[in-house]
Amino acid sequence: MRATARLTAAGLALAGSLGLAGCKVEPDPAPEPTTPTDAPRSIFQEEPTAEDSMLPSDTLPPLETVLPFADGTAELTEAVRAELATVLRSPQVASGGEIVLRGHSDSAGSDEENLERSRDLANAVKDFLVDGGIDEERIEVIAFGEQNPLEPNALPDGTANEEGRAANRRVDLIVETGESNAREKTLIETLSRPEPAASGSAGQTPKPKAAPKTAE
Repeated sequence: MRATARLTAAGLALAGSLGLAGCKVEPDPAPEPTTPTDAPRSIFQEEPTAEDSMLPSDTLPPLETVLPFADGTAELTEAVRAELATVLRSPQVASGGEIVLRGHSDSAGSDEENLERSRDLANAVKDFLVDGGIDEERIEVIAFGEQNPLEPNALPDGTANEEGRAANRRVDLIVETGESNAREKTLIETLSRPEPAASGSAGQTPKPKAAPKTAE
């Protein structure tokens, strides 16, 4: 009996192995390759095309640059002229937005003198832009004088900081676009802009001013 059982078990094992050998196992299908359009696009990995740079004016970011006048005069250096030539060719200028020139000086003179010097720097930039074909009505000049220094005008011992004063003599140029409304305006910019004419509410007439009293 034991010999018969052993033969039967051996036969079953042999049959099972033959049955497995006759079955073909199908491999899992390979994943379908993804196309480049399925992958996220990174603006840091691809060079912008000409179509990407032609943004509508309402989404075009404002252009901002700082123009130095380190030598203390209102003469435009070759570097400043080259920068302004680039500004004139920019899409921001082509969009027709307002150009704001914010002039800054050092603290070498009186408040009145520094205010006038900062205005002279901004007007020098304005003249270059007008000569380059910009309508004068588009340009706004704001003189800040010594109010907004980038560097200290004096050293800790009270002597003049010449490098700091050179950095403070500058013009901030801003070409405004559709997104310029998000830029926070300074107090002087707000005060220097003309206020829109106030109109009365619909259906209401303005109250007449009271007549001045006469002496009895």
